[in-house]
Parts: sequence; structure tokens; C-alpha cells
Amino acid sequence: MTELRFDDRVAVVTGAGGGLGRAHARLLAARGAKVVVNDIDRADGAGRTPAAVLAEEIESAGGTAVAHNASVGGPGAAAGAVTTALQAFGRLDIVVNNAGVVRDRSFLKMNDQELKDVLDVHFHGTFDLTQAAWGLFRDQGYGRVVMTTSVAGLFGNLGQANYASAKAAVVGLGRTLAVEGARYGIKVNLVSPGAATAMTAKMLPADLHEEMSPDRVAPMVAYLCHESCAVTGEIFHAVAGRFARNFVAVTDGYTNPGATVEDVAENLGAIMDTTSWSIPSQAVELPR
Repeated sequence: MTELRFDDRVAVVTGAGGGLGRAHARLLAARGAKVVVNDIDRADGAGRTPAAVLAEEIESAGGTAVAHNASVGGPGAAAGAVTTALQAFGRLDIVVNNAGVVRDRSFLKMNDQELKDVLDVHFHGTFDLTQAAWGLFRDQGYGRVVMTTSVAGLFGNLGQANYASAKAAVVGLGRTLAVEGARYGIKVNLVSPGAATAMTAKMLPADLHEEMSPDRVAPMVAYLCHESCAVTGEIFHAVAGRFARNFVAVTDGYTNPGATVEDVAENLGAIMDTTSWSIPSQAVELPR
């Protein structure tokens, strides 16, 4: 198969100073993309930000990258990343929404700030950056957007009510924008990754860290960024070199327009039976 490259394409990757974002940005750059490396504006002892460190690394390897130092959860940061792309490279083709934070706590003890911090980065950051790029994509008749959800948002996870809520919201956003973007040549897909990163490493056994390298997730994201990618509105699970589809479906269930509460109770088995199911093509579909 011909190598899938990104020559002359420009990408913004958020949270790219480490972990998954770093892997995504490095792979895109290695395949020819010009990359805006976004991450928080926090310098190390040498005065370099995480984004600057990676941008320098990409440039040293023969690629092209610039740093954008700001949390996507902050006011104006999303628009700033798009402006950086336009000023540095004159266009924008790809947005990879990857930045994330966690503020884990049991639901009863979770406070408003812990909810806000997580929503600001995961949901509002994704919303704002994608919206800032959307007009450009629409006008040029082309765009690729990748959003990052999570198994927590899809299936739930102990102590992560804020994180799971944000990640579930991203699913609704991504699937809706896939519908809206179809007429403009904009593809919007989601990835549900599993990787050992600074955010997750403490929760994973040390012997799984190499197996669950972010580099084993990046190929899925890179494909979804490519011009040859024809799918949109999909969710893909990627972990340890395994790639799979997550999807939302509806069972054939039980149909009775005059159903009583008792009828529902008596037919719960049929309602929940996954032997036969379908994937709706639109938000509202009447029973067959």
C-alpha cells in the first residue's frame, strides 16, 4: 500500500507536549505535516515549555513545527492555536483535540471547581478549537477533526463523574458535527484511547507501560486525519496495538403502542436482547 502522507497539510494537536498528543504530533510530522504543537504555558528549568520542547525535537528530525503555549481550557486559547497555524503556515487542515486533565474524586465529594476544570479542557476546549477552525474548513471544502473520548465516557468509571461526563459530551458533539460537516467535506471522528501517559500511568501496572505506549494509538488517529479517510461520525478504540470500533446501537426490542408499565416489566428481556440490533442513521427513527 502507498504510504499515507500529509505533505502540505497543517495540523493543530492539543496537549501535545507529552503522552498521546506527543505521539500524534510526532507521527503526523514524520509523515510530512506541518504541526502546531499546543500545550500548557509552563516552562521547565531551562525556560522551555512542553510544546517548545517537542517543536524543537520535530524540527531537529527534519520536520516542521511551531509551539503554541496555552491551555485550551483558557479564554481565547483555541482561537489562538488557529491563528498560530495561519500565521506560521497560511492554512489549517487538521485539528486533533487531545488535551486533557483529571480531577478524580467520588461523586459526593466532588466540588464545582473539579467539575469546571475538567469540562473546561475536555469539552469546552474541544468545542472552542473545533469551532475556531470550522469556518476555515467550510470555506475550503475540506477538514479533518479528531476528538478524544474515553471508555469512562462510554461505559462509566469509579470516581470520574466529571471526566466521564465531559468525555460523553464530546461524543455528542463529534457525532453532531459529523452530520453538519458532511456537506462541506469535513470528516469528524472520535478515538477512545488506552495508553500509559502521565495522566494514567499511576493507574496502570508498570509492566503494561511499554505495551500501552501512546505510539500504539497514534496510527489510528493519523489515519482519521488523512484525506483518504472516508468515514465520519465514528468512534474507534485503540489500545496496545488493538484497533476496534465503538458504536451506539438500538436493539429490535419490544413494540406495543398500548404498552402498560406491566408490559414493559414482562418484556424487559426482549427489550434488552442484543441478538438483533441496528445503528440509527438519524436522531429520530420510528420503530420498524
